Amino acid sequence: MSRVQLQPSYVLHGRAFRESSQLLEVFSRDHGRVGLVARGARGAKSRWRGVLQPFRPLLASWQGRGELATLTSADQVAAPPPLAGDALYCGLYVNELVMRLTHRGDPHPELFEHYRETLGALSSGEGLQVVLRVFEKHLLEAAGFGLALEYEAGSEVPLREDLRYAYRPGEGAVRVGEGAREAGTVPGRALMALEAGNPGQEDLPALRDMMRAIIRFHLGGRPLASDALYRAGRPGRRQASKEELV
Repeated sequence: MSRVQLQPSYVLHGRAFRESSQLLEVFSRDHGRVGLVARGARGAKSRWRGVLQPFRPLLASWQGRGELATLTSADQVAAPPPLAGDALYCGLYVNELVMRLTHRGDPHPELFEHYRETLGALSSGEGLQVVLRVFEKHLLEAAGFGLALEYEAGSEVPLREDLRYAYRPGEGAVRVGEGAREAGTVPGRALMALEAGNPGQEDLPALRDMMRAIIRFHLGGRPLASDALYRAGRPGRRQASKEELV
């Protein structure tokens, strides 16, 4: 039987299991995403009551083999980032992307650190679009879908700041006609800035649309539950909200 001790981890998602247990999707530093059963976690006297929640930094231990192991301990080691409002929905979006684009048992220690930093950055409530775009880039790289943001597709021709490109998943950035402003195109300066990790405010709408299309492609067109959750939680809100974030 495999045993893992005191692994830095975050709960991505949890749901009720049998009478008093939980099924958890956990993102760990050295073991990647793992499925765990937390037996009795929903019981009135559970030692984990209130602990197994998203965004809380944990040291977790588990044992077992196969798709589901058994959680044996989980201790919160720091205060969770204070996510509220749009930042909270962004955090749920990030969690869902990690669940949907990574495989169980595939370690991603660098992505784990990016995830931790992303939660901290979201907690400020500022620059949410920039935080999301940079995390999406790191996640796609970790998942094997890294973006080619330096050269035109299939060539060694460097991108130019003054030209526009259509980004095609699996191919790269394809130059479009000079002066084109067609939907789905992105300025070269935006792609170069995303590669550097500091996209400018004026290019965020184009990058948002591009990343939405790329992620949708890699998810096989399946919708994100966090998107529907956001819309349901914001009845009557003007369209500016969600469309400016993810």
